[in-house]
Amino acid sequence: MAVFVVIAVGANLAGRDPVTGQVLDPAATCEAAVEALRNLVGLHIDAVSAWYESEPIPPSGQPPYINGVVLGKSSLSPEMLLGSLHGIEAVFGRQRTVVNAARPLDLDLIDMGGMIRADSSPILPHPRAVSRAFVLLPLRDVMPDWKDPQSGRSLDELIAALPPQAIRRLPK
Repeated sequence: MAVFVVIAVGANLAGRDPVTGQVLDPAATCEAAVEALRNLVGLHIDAVSAWYESEPIPPSGQPPYINGVVLGKSSLSPEMLLGSLHGIEAVFGRQRTVVNAARPLDLDLIDMGGMIRADSSPILPHPRAVSRAFVLLPLRDVMPDWKDPQSGRSLDELIAALPPQAIRRLPK
C-alpha cells in the first residue's frame, strides 16, 4: 500500500550528472536528483516545491545550500526508501565523512505516512525537520496542511516558532 512521503532535497557543492558525468552546480544537482527520484521504482512524485537558498546550519563557513521538498507516494518500506535515497546521493558524488559536512546532494526522508519511529533507522519523522526553515518553508509549498506527527503542530505554528534563519525563495 502506498503512503505519502516527504523528501527534502539539498546541495551546496557541485555534483556530477550520473549519466553524462557533467559537473552540475547545486541547483542543477537538485533538479537532476528530482528526476532520479521520478525514476525510482516504488515512488511516485506528486509535487516539487520552489527552491530556496539557505545558510548552513550550524553556521560553518560552507557555501549556501539550495533546498526544496518533494511530495510523493511510496510503496517501499522506510528502510528500502532510505537505502534508495542514499544510493541516489552516492551516484551524485556524496561521500559520508563528518556530520554536517558540505555535500553535492542530501536527500532526507522527512515523513512517511505520518509514521512515528524512534527506535530504528530511519527515525520518523526526521528528528530535526521541525527546527529547519529550509525544510518547513518548501514543505508549506507542497503540503500546506501538514502537521508534525509527533506534536500535532501545524506548519504555520512550527514556522512561527523558528529562530531567525537566513533563507530566501529563489525565482523560478
